[in-house]
Amino acid sequence: MNAATFFDGEEWREGVVDVVDGRMLLRDEAPTDDLPRLDGVVTGGFTDHHVHLQLVDVAGLAASTLGRVVDLGANVTVISRLAETLADAAHSGVAIDFAGAFLTAPGGYPADRTWAPDGSFREIGDAEQAARAVDEMADAGAHVIKIASNTTAGPVFGDELFRTIVTLAASRGLPVVAHAEGPGEAQRAARLGAARLAHAPFTERLSDDEIVEQAASVVWISTLAIHDGDTRATALDNVRRFHAAGGTVLYGTDMGNGPTPVGLNPSEVAALHAAGLDDAAALRTLAPADPRDPATALLFFPGESPTTAQPLRARRLASTDLKV
Repeated sequence: MNAATFFDGEEWREGVVDVVDGRMLLRDEAPTDDLPRLDGVVTGGFTDHHVHLQLVDVAGLAASTLGRVVDLGANVTVISRLAETLADAAHSGVAIDFAGAFLTAPGGYPADRTWAPDGSFREIGDAEQAARAVDEMADAGAHVIKIASNTTAGPVFGDELFRTIVTLAASRGLPVVAHAEGPGEAQRAARLGAARLAHAPFTERLSDDEIVEQAASVVWISTLAIHDGDTRATALDNVRRFHAAGGTVLYGTDMGNGPTPVGLNPSEVAALHAAGLDDAAALRTLAPADPRDPATALLFFPGESPTTAQPLRARRLASTDLKV
C-alpha cells in the first residue's frame, strides 16, 4: 500500500493505493504515517466529451488516459453494442456515453456528408417523428440527445420543433447537445433549451452580453483544435471571454474529425491554454472520474503536486509505481 494525494473530481484529498487481485485500487481512507508515499498525484480517467467512435480505431482507448468518452453521432445500434462490450470487458477502464444518431431537419447536416455512417442521423420532419427518434435513442441507452443545427450546410429545425425535441428529451431525463453553426445559431440553440453546445461557438464573435448569457445557461464543449485561421481565432476569443465570465468549458476533440489521436489530444490541451485556461482549469475541463470508483483507470502524474499537475504529464498508474 502507498499513501496518495488524489483528485476526486472536485477537490484534492488523501487516500491509499493498493493492488488487489492484480488491480490498482484507491481507497478513501487516511494513510498512516508509516506508509510509503507515491511520488506524484492521482486522478481517475479523463473524459473526452465529443467523439465519433465509428470513425476511429477504438483499440487505442485501452492504453490512453481517457476513462470516458461521449459519442455525439453514431449508428445507435453500433454504438450501444460497443458501449456494452467495453462495459463487459474485464477492467477496460473506459466507459462510453452516447447520443446515438444526429437528429436533423430533412436534408440537414450531416445527411450529405460521405463520412456519416449509415444510421448515424435521423431526418425529422415533425413532432411525431421526433418522439419516435428520441424514444429510440433513449431506449438504446443514450445519455444525451444530439441536434444538428448547421445553417451553413442545409436546413435546420424551426424554433417550435427544436423546443419540442428538447421537451421530449427532458421527459426521458436527457439533456440536448446542439451542433450550432451559422450566424446566430449558438444564441438560438441556447435560447431554445440546449444544455450544451457540441462546439465552442466559432462562426462569429459573440458580444460580451451574449457571452454572459451563455455562461449562465449553457456548457461549451471545446473542440478548438479542429479549427485554423480566422475560425480558430474566433473560437479562442469566445472561449477566453466565456471562461472569464464563469462559463463551464468541457474538453472535447471531435475525435474522428480528421487524423485526431485516439486518446488525449495535445493540440486541444494547448488550445485550451491559449484560450486562457491554466493547468488547474484545463484539468477540470477533462472531468476526471473519481479514482475511488473501481471501474475507472487510475492516472498518475509522476513528480507532480496538486498545484503543478498538468494533463499531458499523466499516464496510467502501474504497480511498479508503488513503493515498498
